Amino acid sequence: MVVLLLTVALTLPLRWLDPPTTMFMLLERWQTGQWPQHQWVPAEQLPDGLRLAVIAAEDQNFPHHRGFDTAQIRAALEGHRQGGSLRGASTLSQQLARNLYLWPQRSWLRKGLEAWLTVPLELFLPKDRLLLIYLNVAELGPGVYGAEAAAQHHFGKPASSLSRQESALLAASLPAPKRRDPANPDQAMLERQGWILRQMDNLGTGWLP
Repeated sequence: MVVLLLTVALTLPLRWLDPPTTMFMLLERWQTGQWPQHQWVPAEQLPDGLRLAVIAAEDQNFPHHRGFDTAQIRAALEGHRQGGSLRGASTLSQQLARNLYLWPQRSWLRKGLEAWLTVPLELFLPKDRLLLIYLNVAELGPGVYGAEAAAQHHFGKPASSLSRQESALLAASLPAPKRRDPANPDQAMLERQGWILRQMDNLGTGWLP
């Protein structure tokens, strides 16, 4: 019962309150001795192109699943069974739970806690709120968290002014934001950007929550 109440206390307030920081940011502060770059912005300052780029890149079923994409999980397990590496299949909701409350290093313990925390986030928060928080806290560069700080850091402009192409580059950095630089993309990142842009065209803004 105590664990359940603590879980509710950690997640339910996010329906109304913007988180001032995350566990990932606190760990960055502890490891580097410096606070990361971060600035919260409201929904109206995050363009539809950025929202759609992140969904297209990371979780195309986000508007419809309840926190877990079972089709992607099955595909990842099947690929692993056939000899491939076990790729990630985390939804945006799972990534948000991890960023808010957990730590970067992979482990079965982290995966279990991530799943546990994803359930109340999906239960208590509407999809547009989940996406808003995600875009404001996701790591998008070394010591850079959230779309506003990332737009300023990589492109010298506010998030509200990002083009579709720039939004797709930011989304392309999400699997490895410490190694991929949207301001100086390599060929692999440009190819990823092109794929994301095509997926954005296929989905359309009507796909946004």
